[in-house]
This record gives sequence, structure tokens and C-alpha cells, in this order.
Amino acid sequence: MPFIALIIAAAVVAVDQIIKLNVVNSIKPVGTVEVIPGLFNLSYVENRGVAFGMFKDMRWVFIVITSLMIIGILMYMFIKRPGGKLFYVLAGLIIGGGIGNLIDRILYGYVIDYLSLSFFPPVCNFADYCITGGVIALAVYMLFKSGKSGKKEIKKENKND
Repeated sequence: MPFIALIIAAAVVAVDQIIKLNVVNSIKPVGTVEVIPGLFNLSYVENRGVAFGMFKDMRWVFIVITSLMIIGILMYMFIKRPGGKLFYVLAGLIIGGGIGNLIDRILYGYVIDYLSLSFFPPVCNFADYCITGGVIALAVYMLFKSGKSGKKEIKKENKND
């Protein structure tokens, strides 16, 4: 099952890097392209921080933290082998997004961002959305999964009394 996550992570990294290459070649020279007026733009941004551009110019700290998080998720997947395909799909999104942004930080010293929504001020990228969506969905999944398993154990204990 952990290999599902690795396949998804590889796909996310490939898509992320292909999009970023196209953004550098097409959007960087012009700066911004209006896609849906007043709602959605493609804007080339070099993000030297983390979410919302916070903690700028701490490149090596972000590289180390991201690497440790990816290693931690991989170790958990391969050692604990949690059940459920959804866990591996979501872990794959998180790992792939993390690696996509890690590649940028290592190669360029910044992350290439390009997705700009009028109602959400920070400019983001595909990898960011994979990480964010994966983390939120995984948190919900773990919350409900642990709640169900806890109820099953309580029912078993009550039957034994």
C-alpha cells in the first residue's frame, strides 16, 4: 500500500515541475496574465519564505524541516503501515507537494508561485494546494477513523463485561 503514495507523490512532483517550467517560460516575462477578470490571475512570484511569504530568507531551515517531515511521513507509512487507501492517497499528495517545493528551494533558493485568487491574497502553486488539501483531508480522515475505531473498542469492552 505505501507504494500508492509514492506513485501519487511522483505524479504530483512531475505535474508541479512541468507547470512551474511553463510558468517560468510563459508568465515570468509578462508578470501577470488575467485568466478570469477580477477573480483569477496567473502571476509569477518568487516566494523566499513559507506560507504567505512569512519567514523570508530562511532557505536552509525550510529545506531541513521539509526534508524531515517527508522522511517522517515515509517512515510512518512503511513502518506502521496504516490501513486504508485514502491515507496513502493523501500522504502521496503531501509528500509530492513537499518535494515539488523542496526542489525549487534547493535549485533556486525560492519557490515559484503563480496561482492568484482575488479572494485569497497570497499567490500559491499546485504543490501548495496538494499539501494544504492533503493535510486538511488527512486530519479529517484521521479524526473520523480514530473515532470509529475507538467506538468499536468500547463496544467490544462492553460485550465482555
